[in-house]
Amino acid sequence: MFSIFSCKQKETESISLDQKSDQKTDQFGFDFNDFNVLQDTIKRGDTFGSIIENQNLGDKQVYNIIEKIKDSFDVRNVRIGKPYTFLRSKDRYKKLQFAIYQPDRANYYIINFKDSVSVSKITRPIRIKKRTIAGELKGSFSEELQRQKVDPALANKLIKVYAWSIDFFKLKKGDQFGVIFTERYVDDTIYDGVDSLSAAFFEYKGKMVYAFPFAQNEASGKIDYYDENGKALKNFFLKSPLKYANITSRFSRSRFHPVQMMWKAHKGTDYAAPTGTPIMTTASGIVEQTGYTAGNGNFVKVKHDRTYSTQYLHMSRILVRRGQRVTQGSIIGRVGSTGLATGPHVCYRFWKNGVQVDALRLKLPNSQPMESKNLPRFKQQIEPLKWELDSVANL
Repeated sequence: MFSIFSCKQKETESISLDQKSDQKTDQFGFDFNDFNVLQDTIKRGDTFGSIIENQNLGDKQVYNIIEKIKDSFDVRNVRIGKPYTFLRSKDRYKKLQFAIYQPDRANYYIINFKDSVSVSKITRPIRIKKRTIAGELKGSFSEELQRQKVDPALANKLIKVYAWSIDFFKLKKGDQFGVIFTERYVDDTIYDGVDSLSAAFFEYKGKMVYAFPFAQNEASGKIDYYDENGKALKNFFLKSPLKYANITSRFSRSRFHPVQMMWKAHKGTDYAAPTGTPIMTTASGIVEQTGYTAGNGNFVKVKHDRTYSTQYLHMSRILVRRGQRVTQGSIIGRVGSTGLATGPHVCYRFWKNGVQVDALRLKLPNSQPMESKNLPRFKQQIEPLKWELDSVANL
């Protein structure tokens, strides 16, 4: 069910072309000088029916229009914040002649209200451009991207790729990096964001850590990331349950408990973070337990296979239920300070064969190891990319 009609005329923040002297007048294949132009964005509560009803159309007209176009334009898919443009007659009636809706930069719909109502979907040409950035860190990597005028989305892609091998908070001033990636441009001029990551390296703890995308099964096209020797970067487990890790207490056989004021074993690793920070499951599995105890507060325990289980304590909120299947990186709760805790953090506990162990000391297996038959193809594919990265590293 969806609403078609509006119960009342609402005030609009639309901008007429006459109010914007610098507005480009040739858009979407129209000369805006030939029309009375109204531009706005979809607001909360708007429907396609309600916004066109405000253009002097009656209820029955709106219903008939929606029935005519429903097979080529799903009116339920208009989204808050997306722009639309009304082209109206220049006479005193300001009759709606065309409506243009833009779901994204590359596509737009033209609804023609003249004579017989019809819809056209236009896809603008997209050009993919390769770009390489490199240098030495002078601050954080995010600051470096900002300095080089790169979309912050690239940092998110790299954090996911290196989640199992690099703690970006531990990169130091002077560490080198290089990234080869592609960017999308609509109509060759309108920037539309980062498209894909082609290759990268980071100097981390004195070593160069490379990342190259590769599909072992060319038919499936499933991409994993490998270093220059074909070793998978992705581990069975993430390095921590938080996106940004700040360890405040480690696994210990004897630790002075800050709340109970006594020496006892601490069979977990504490990661401090603000209340509400998302907590991720470090590997895929089944939620084995959720609940609350006086010591652990709100907690979730995940069983990954016959060997490994993990538990996450002191949550402010639990976001999963018992028996639910979760994938690596899924948000299962929020950081809190429930139970015996002096401040907001997550205590991360790790079981191997039913015994609690120190997760930071385990040597865990990589997933999707490189098959020997694929190694020659992988080496051939990365050779020019590695040469380019090594060239910028030595500048």
